[in-house]
Order: sequence, then C-alpha cells, then structure tokens
Amino acid sequence: MTVLTAVALAVAIAGCLFILSIGARFLLAPRVALTGFGVPQDDPRALTNIKGVRDITSGIVPLVVLAAAGQHALGWVLLAAAITPVGDALIVTRNGGTVRHALSVHASTAAVLVVAGLLLALS
Repeated sequence: MTVLTAVALAVAIAGCLFILSIGARFLLAPRVALTGFGVPQDDPRALTNIKGVRDITSGIVPLVVLAAAGQHALGWVLLAAAITPVGDALIVTRNGGTVRHALSVHASTAAVLVVAGLLLALS
C-alpha cells in the first residue's frame, strides 16, 4: 500500500466514524444536531429533505458496491443496511405509529434485506 493510499484510507475511516457520531447525535440530542446541521429546529420540511437525501444515498450506495465489487460485497452491504428499517420500525412505534405499520413496512423491509443479503454474502 502506498503512503497516499494509506492516508486516503485513514481519512475515509475517520470520515465514517465522524458521520456515525453525527448520526448518534441526531438520535441523542436532536435539537443540537439540527442546529449543527444549520436548519431551524422546528422546520419539518428541512427534516424531510434531510431524510430524502439520505434515502436516495441509501439506494445508490449498494448499487455502486454491486458495480464495483460484485454481488458478494452487495450482500454484506444489504445486511448492514438492514439496520435502517429496524431503526425506522422502532421510531414508528415510539412516536405514535402503529405496530402494524412498523411491522408491515419497516420490519418486512429489514427481513427482505437480511434474506437477500445472506443469500448474496454467503454465495
């Protein structure tokens, strides 16, 4: 590995850890996180825009992994991505949504990701 590659890898890992901490801050201190993001705390449109961009990214990243690294790597990415709909199901049930909706939409999505991910990752 060249020095430049090692530096790029270190920066990439640091960026991943940083964005994980930002995500945790949105869960643990949402008002602080929104202020840090730069939007008003009471603007639902800003929140839906944030979610929209992240959902688009969540759809593009696995496709890039598939194109660059193949179906085996895609399987592992899908397994990791199953965290999102599991979290969404918890958010729904903890914020006034129905268990039926959480299970029929979010938990079923997680199950599909896990099954497809395992089939691809272990093939």
